[in-house]
Amino acid sequence: MPWLFLLAFLVLTWFMSSLLGQGSSQNNETVTYSTFVAQVNANNVQSVTIADYTVTGVFKSQVPSADGTTKSTQFTTTVPQFGNNDLIALLQAHQVAIDVQPSSSDSGSFWLNVLLFAGPILLMVLLFWWMSRRMSSAQSGLFSFGKSKARLYLGDSKTQTTFQDVAGVDEAKAELVEIVEFLKSPGRFQKLGGKIPRGILLVGAPGTGKTLLARAVAGEADVPFFSMSGSEFVEMLVGVGASRVRDLFETAKKSAPCIIFIDELDAVGRQRGAGLGGGNDEREQTLNQILVEMDGFDPHQAIIVLAATNRPDVLDPALLRPGRFDRQVVVDRPDRAGREAILRVHTRHVPLAPGVEMDVIAAATVGMVGADLANLVNEAALTAARRNLEQVTQACFEEAMDRIMMGAVRPLVLSKEERLAIAYHESGHTLVAKLTPGADPVHKVTIVPRGQTLGATQIVPIDDRHNYPRAYLLARLAVGLGGRVAEELETGEITTGAENDLKEVTALARQMVTRWGMSQRLGTVFLGGEQEVFLGREVGLRERQSYSEKTAALIDEEVQQLINERYGYVQQLLSQHHEELKRIAQALLERESLDEQQLRRLVEDAGNNAERVSEDKASYDRLAAPASR
Repeated sequence: MPWLFLLAFLVLTWFMSSLLGQGSSQNNETVTYSTFVAQVNANNVQSVTIADYTVTGVFKSQVPSADGTTKSTQFTTTVPQFGNNDLIALLQAHQVAIDVQPSSSDSGSFWLNVLLFAGPILLMVLLFWWMSRRMSSAQSGLFSFGKSKARLYLGDSKTQTTFQDVAGVDEAKAELVEIVEFLKSPGRFQKLGGKIPRGILLVGAPGTGKTLLARAVAGEADVPFFSMSGSEFVEMLVGVGASRVRDLFETAKKSAPCIIFIDELDAVGRQRGAGLGGGNDEREQTLNQILVEMDGFDPHQAIIVLAATNRPDVLDPALLRPGRFDRQVVVDRPDRAGREAILRVHTRHVPLAPGVEMDVIAAATVGMVGADLANLVNEAALTAARRNLEQVTQACFEEAMDRIMMGAVRPLVLSKEERLAIAYHESGHTLVAKLTPGADPVHKVTIVPRGQTLGATQIVPIDDRHNYPRAYLLARLAVGLGGRVAEELETGEITTGAENDLKEVTALARQMVTRWGMSQRLGTVFLGGEQEVFLGREVGLRERQSYSEKTAALIDEEVQQLINERYGYVQQLLSQHHEELKRIAQALLERESLDEQQLRRLVEDAGNNAERVSEDKASYDRLAAPASR
């Protein structure tokens, strides 16, 4: 900021000059020396003050100025350098009071003169000192550019997260507990010939708690913990990432035993040579350095590399071989018990009403991960705050769940025809789910516009599913087509409201034919192809197609036939239960939202006649009835 020094210099110069020029002449009238002598001879001078060669004084009566415009009794004039003795004799002869001031070199003005001349020099010295400091810091920054940016957690800076704050991933937590124990007492494992694992890779979907597990390791292990993101290694300049990797591992070796945590490993660990043309770019050099450092550990050095990624399919195979990342810990989506445990962790500091049932909330949040459940608890707390409640109730959790799954309520004004079409559309989904064996139960249905939808049917599975039978998938196809069929039967028209339903139904039917071998004409053949993420490999796959054009046409025919068969089934089902469909639609038009108990009462007659659409009455009662709460 050199301009600041220049501004300070100008201000100081003006201030000093004003001080030097300021004095008793502020209100005095300047007169000539001859006028001053004439007034002395005329006995019109009352008193004078002599300082160097300047005389200031007071006239007894007003004297006109040189131009005749003003009159003043105070004056100032300059006397010649010689003749002061004659002037004093003249003043004494006319009985003028005389006061003599010391020379300016002996007064405070001397220091003002010093500051006036020395101040600019001092400012220039400070300016050159500041510029030299900036240049030296810039040069030192060049040498520190390749230093590691890892954050070190040790002692008082250690994170407060522990394994008690982690729930729903018991298997992954057990493996990391073993690593912490190894770092604390390695002798217990080494005496039997065991070697410390070089690296542990946490693999899981986003939000499952990989970073939280790493923070828990930092909180539990009484060793230095280095944390860094994979993207922090990669820079524009070639060689910087590799330099940071070397610096990180050198620092870790000095602090052993310790843990190095690399978050989002796929940012730097992608497969080498995957793009078109190849090349040796900065990311590949950084990856090569990581491979070298992880393979060069002293077996007796207790250094563990802990990494997290949600894209293990794109990692370089050299990273995943034994000796580098020896273990892959899968952090999977939590089951029902795990979700309940996660909810209890996140609600430890939330005041809950007596009627809140965590097991019910856990059952209704199938597929949610830890981050989703934390967001659910936060939304419920915000809902309670908006309602001015002292505690978070079950209704707050229900509203928060609707807000997350279906979006916020939109105050749209819909016409009578639109509301009628939406009501029949959602009634079709609901009734097909109620009457189709193997379908998941309906938790809630609404025609209130939320988010980007004009209505929604919330279907919640009874239990977590990991393997899907063909009958269950056929039931999902039927439920997805129920809305379009209901619109066509009741209004005689089809609308654009089934776009998302048709998209999901078509995708599911194609997966059944190509990936799961559920087609009678194609048989048990996998025709899905590999999902590659790199452009070069995609081009390579296009050059050698995995199946012929005839097979591709047959796949399209099978998908179309499967959807048409389910469409006909839904048409027959809703035609037989036309009264129940109207009853649900009328209730939706009146109440706008229906829960599972209200739906159960509306479809009681349909449940009694279920044998018309199901040959297995026991299976229908078990799967189509609402889940008990």
